[in-house]
Amino acid sequence: VCAQQELLPCQSLPKSLLLQLLGLSIATLSTVTHYGLHFTLISNISLESNAYRAIHHAAFYFGICLSMALILAALLSSAAMVRESQCLTATGFFCFALAFCGLIPAACWRYTHSTEVENSMMDVYDLVYEEVRKNVSSLRRQELAAIHEAFLCCGKHSPFGDTTDIEQETCPHSQVHDAGQDCLQKIRDFLKKHMDFVSTLLGVTIGFTVYGMILTSFLWFSIHFSSNLDRKGKYILR
Repeated sequence: VCAQQELLPCQSLPKSLLLQLLGLSIATLSTVTHYGLHFTLISNISLESNAYRAIHHAAFYFGICLSMALILAALLSSAAMVRESQCLTATGFFCFALAFCGLIPAACWRYTHSTEVENSMMDVYDLVYEEVRKNVSSLRRQELAAIHEAFLCCGKHSPFGDTTDIEQETCPHSQVHDAGQDCLQKIRDFLKKHMDFVSTLLGVTIGFTVYGMILTSFLWFSIHFSSNLDRKGKYILR
């Protein structure tokens, strides 16, 4: 049971744990996005002129920095409430503000460039597919087979409904015999689900960040005015 003077720190601990879990979730998502099979495969195949590789690395470093800022802000806020330190409170507010300043541009970029990642990934597949069709190199054939295996898809559907030799040689057997799904559509569907999850996590993080800034501001003023009241003179009964 929390003592009366420790009521505020004890009530804030669950909120601090939520913020830390949120930071860990962002770090986990960033790591999965960076090292996941689907994303690393496209990143390794993409050319320097393709924008996907730069987006791939930028998203990872942004996610890691954001998760570190949130975890640090949660720890500093908890310590500030326990120790009633204005310095720790101000530092925690700065971490929340820093995270907020990064989240807003990220959310805006997500909605203004919603098709850029999708188009860059499909451009990579189109490039590999066309080079295999022209018999440019055997390496491209292996890369195309790896994409088909990872996304469980099979080539690009022809308007005539036939299956070319490329699909016969590079698609998984189950996808060839069962008329596997068009790879461009499969990539689009996979990325849409991933980006929907990212959007949800961004929205939740923005909400908790705003809440953290409000909480640390209130705590700073509470500590400040409490300290000033303690410095008032004492009345002496004569």
